[in-house]
Amino acid sequence: MFLFSSAASLDAVFRQCTAEESDDINVMVVGTADGGIHLTIYDSFSIGTVRHSPRGDRVFQLCGHSSHPDASAHMLLLRPQDGNGTTLHLVPMNLTFLDHAPINLSLLASKTTMLENLLRYLRQTQAHMVSEWKSTRELPARFMAGITDDLKKMPNGEMTVVQALYHTVVTGHVLDPVKEWLVDTLGERGHKRWEKAVVGGLTSLRGLVHENFIPALERCGVILSRLLGLARFHGAEENIGFDEPQISKLIDIVSCLMMVAHKVLTTVMDELEHFNSFSGWLRLETDKQASSSLSEELSEKEATMDHPKVLSYIQHYLASSPLALYFDEVGKEDYINDHKMIEPGRPLMDLLDKQLQEYEAGRPFMKVLPRIGFLANYLTSRANAVFQGIADAEKQGVRFGQATEVSFGVKIWKHDLWMSPPGKTDKHKSMSIVPTFYFGLPTLTRYVVYLIRSDIPLGEGQANSPSTTACGIGLPENVTVVDFKFLDESLLVLIPEEPKSILLRVAYQSAHLPYQQYTKGQCPSGLLELDDAMRQGVAAGFVFTHEPTFTPIQMEVQRASKLRGEVTARVYLLGRDRAMYRTYQVPEDGGGDDREG
Repeated sequence: MFLFSSAASLDAVFRQCTAEESDDINVMVVGTADGGIHLTIYDSFSIGTVRHSPRGDRVFQLCGHSSHPDASAHMLLLRPQDGNGTTLHLVPMNLTFLDHAPINLSLLASKTTMLENLLRYLRQTQAHMVSEWKSTRELPARFMAGITDDLKKMPNGEMTVVQALYHTVVTGHVLDPVKEWLVDTLGERGHKRWEKAVVGGLTSLRGLVHENFIPALERCGVILSRLLGLARFHGAEENIGFDEPQISKLIDIVSCLMMVAHKVLTTVMDELEHFNSFSGWLRLETDKQASSSLSEELSEKEATMDHPKVLSYIQHYLASSPLALYFDEVGKEDYINDHKMIEPGRPLMDLLDKQLQEYEAGRPFMKVLPRIGFLANYLTSRANAVFQGIADAEKQGVRFGQATEVSFGVKIWKHDLWMSPPGKTDKHKSMSIVPTFYFGLPTLTRYVVYLIRSDIPLGEGQANSPSTTACGIGLPENVTVVDFKFLDESLLVLIPEEPKSILLRVAYQSAHLPYQQYTKGQCPSGLLELDDAMRQGVAAGFVFTHEPTFTPIQMEVQRASKLRGEVTARVYLLGRDRAMYRTYQVPEDGGGDDREG
């Protein structure tokens, strides 16, 4: 509810696409509890949920993920939902639509995301508009309800509030119930509340329409115009997920909303102008009935009163506002019947124009069509069909590769995953992307961090099995690991439990590491002790300081970045109380002689 409540949040939602980001596609991968893998591109455009099971019909949950900006493939680490924690599966997920989309995917994703956010903005603005309109009707209705019963009891017959006030303006004669109502019920305080509710509500409604609703519709029109151009350029033969008639329908609905919005704006301004005249007359009449004699000031006010506007407000606005045509609720039966008349495909703009003419002529008309709420819902539903078509077209480009089973015969305590940049392919072989990725896991029986390296061909037509090697780094006696993370393409950082002030950095691509062929279900035979690794320059230890009471239990790492100036790599340690964390800068030197290798 606060998404569009500040300029900062609006800037974040409707951020401009810079030239540097014009070809970027951001992908978010979310694993669900039921084994689904939900994909989202750009900021919030949902591709949908896919499922993959490396072994039969078993349900596998996502527990690890890694990717690289230069590759369309993502590495997934899956675990069986009903497993005992001893087996994981490494599965490549290739998003082929990133490389082979028939359309500029970055442009399409940014425009559809912007359109989605604009539709949310329109819906929230429309809800605020309804709220402001209701606020202009509720308090006056309560005031007028107090006199309605008294007017019904008059000896000359029933009379409505509109008739009674109209009689007062035309003849100057004030009926006894009206006089009692003006003096005792309404008074100066009640008049101020009435004026504040109506003027404040109409002014806010005018601002929402003029400053929020219409500009958002204009931006929707610009985006839809771009999508229409894309649909015409690519044609029906290319599977881009939408076509020209779908976008033309959305433009038609936006045009209807624009027409209704301008009519609402005109009506609000007319009602506000007429109410100001009516409010002045109501205050004058209240003061006249409360005083015993007519003062010179009251006489001057009465002489300058715009009585035609007062009468017009009483007749056309007091009991029922013309804005009810656009904001009032419609019965379920009317909604169903009118909705059936809209669906056949007739241009909505022509139909709306005709129905408004029927309304102005006092003849029966479609009550649902002019409602802003209905048009906004109709626009959202038709746009969702376009979004779903685009998502389905992109979902067809999700391909899962051959899984690599990782098992050591014992429960895996902790793991991390890293994907290296794609390597160069042999021109004489089928085209493939061969990323290299790593993850480590210590076991509970021996304090060893195991590194598994797997080269997986990802190109189409590749039938070769992944080449997987593994090795281990043995820790000294009585030394356990609190946490470990991959820092970059060459370094793994570890935080041991004892001593608490040592950061270990391992060059996990070093030629000194004894990688050997991996056999599932067995611990790797290649093992390098940590002391030997430090002597060979494969590992390095760094001392850092913190309070004796601070005990780290979890670590996160942040790579070096130049996005907002030069920011070095950092390590974040979370304390045992989960309320305190420390940030440390990772040294740039001392990473071992094989840091680049």
